[in-house]
Amino acid sequence: MIEKQEQELVGVKEIARRANVSIGTVDRVLNNRTGVSMKTKAKILDLVKELNYQPNILARRLASKKSLLIAVLIPFSSEETAYWDAPLSGIKEAEIEVKPYGIQIEHYFFDQNDKKSFEVQSELALKHKPDGILLAPMFMEESRLFADTCKQLAIPYVFINSDIPDHNSLCYIGPNLKHSGSLGAHLVNYLVSDKDQILIVNISKEIDNLHHLIRKEEGFKAYFKSHQLPNPILKLDIRATDYLSIKLELTKMLSKNKVKAIFVTNSRVASVARFLEESAMKEIKLVGYDYQEDNVDYLKKETIEFLISQKPKEQGYRGIMTLYNFLVHAADIDKTFYMPIDILTKENYLYYQN
Repeated sequence: MIEKQEQELVGVKEIARRANVSIGTVDRVLNNRTGVSMKTKAKILDLVKELNYQPNILARRLASKKSLLIAVLIPFSSEETAYWDAPLSGIKEAEIEVKPYGIQIEHYFFDQNDKKSFEVQSELALKHKPDGILLAPMFMEESRLFADTCKQLAIPYVFINSDIPDHNSLCYIGPNLKHSGSLGAHLVNYLVSDKDQILIVNISKEIDNLHHLIRKEEGFKAYFKSHQLPNPILKLDIRATDYLSIKLELTKMLSKNKVKAIFVTNSRVASVARFLEESAMKEIKLVGYDYQEDNVDYLKKETIEFLISQKPKEQGYRGIMTLYNFLVHAADIDKTFYMPIDILTKENYLYYQN
C-alpha cells in the first residue's frame, strides 16, 4: 500500500514538474477544486492524459478514513415468489468489490404486499443518512414521496426493476416495461388463433399501486391494438396472493370464458401453472415472468410456454456499481440503462446467465 502511494506521488510530482506548477496545484485540478486558471488546468489535464495517470483511489479512500454509506431498499423474498433473491445476489456480489474502497452497504427489506412496511423501512434508511440509495420502487405514491425526500436531502438514488416517470433519479436500471409487455403479447400471438380469447392476469395485493404491472399490461394491449388483431383480451386482477385464492379466481374466470392463452405480468406465474396442471387444462398456453426455480420447473414440463427475464441479478449489481462510480469517481452516469428482455424456453433455459 505504501509503495502504491509513493508511485502515485511520483506521478503527481512528474505532472507538476512538466507543468511547472506545485504539487498542490496538480492536486486541486485532480480533485476538481477551484483556484487554478483555465490555461493551467488544461495543461495539467493534457499531461494527465499523456502520462496515462491513474490515481490510486483505494489508497486515497483508506487514507481519508471516510467511508460512504449506500442504503439498499428492496423487497424480501417470500414463499409466494423468490424473485428478489436474484437482485440481492447481484448486490452482494458488488458489495464484495466495493467494500475495500470504504463503501458500506446497509440492507432494508420490505414486504412487497404491504405499503406500511415500505414506509417504515424507508424512514429507517434515511435516519442513517446514506450517501446514496438503491431503490426498487414498488408502491407508486409512497416511492414518489420517498424520492422527493431524497432530492430535498441531496441524496442520489438509483431505481432498479421499475422506475417512476418524471422523477430525477441518478439512473434507472431495468427493463423498458411497456416493451416488455409488448414482447409478451408478441409471444402470445404465436400461440393463439384469430378471435381466441386471451387473459391477462395480475397477481398482487397492491395492484393499483404497482405501476410496473400496469405498464406491462398497457404494453400488451397496445401490441394487439397496433397490429389490429381481433382477439378479445380479458383481464383478471387477483389481490389475494395465496394459492387457494388464486385457484378460486381462476376457476371462476375460466368456467365462464374459453380462454386459450394466459399472460401473467409478474413472477407469480408458477401459481397459475400449478392450477392449469392440477385442472388438466393443457390446451391453455401460458406466458409469464422470471427465471426462478418454481417457474423453470413448469417451463421444463411445458406447462409454461415462455418465460420473460430481465437479468435481475445484473440489475442489483449494476445498481451498486453505478452509485459507487458516481460517489467515488464522480463519473458521468447515463440516466437510463435498459436491460435486455430475454425469452426462455424449455430448450434454452439451461444456458441462461441470470
